[in-house]
Amino acid sequence: METLTLDNNIKVFYVAATSFPDGVMEAHKKIHALVPFSTDRKYFGLSRPENGVIGYKAAAEEMTEGEAEKLHCDTLGIKKGKYICITIKDFMKDIPAIGAAFKILLAEPGIDPQGYCVEWYLNDKDVKCMVRLSG
Repeated sequence: METLTLDNNIKVFYVAATSFPDGVMEAHKKIHALVPFSTDRKYFGLSRPENGVIGYKAAAEEMTEGEAEKLHCDTLGIKKGKYICITIKDFMKDIPAIGAAFKILLAEPGIDPQGYCVEWYLNDKDVKCMVRLSG
């Protein structure tokens, strides 16, 4: 496990999954149809309990003001602060490792109860699973 500090909030726009976990891949396909993969942009998966079920959003960093509006997407902010993380290499070969990583992270003391489970897709092979700490 590692610790990472985000120095700034990251504004993202997103496509909500119709269900979790079944709708996750489709949500990612939709966000990538809107903004094809680029190494200049950060891509995320965001999840947390919402109304008794897991709500999941496939998200992309907003690069220019108003970009989300032009694409007819809602926005939210990934809060700056300290995060605990587990990096999964070649995640497509072991998708369940993402859920396992979050189980470990969510068991840690001091996590932000209003935070998201953040999947930061570093490239097409590696993902950093992150949970924000309170304070």
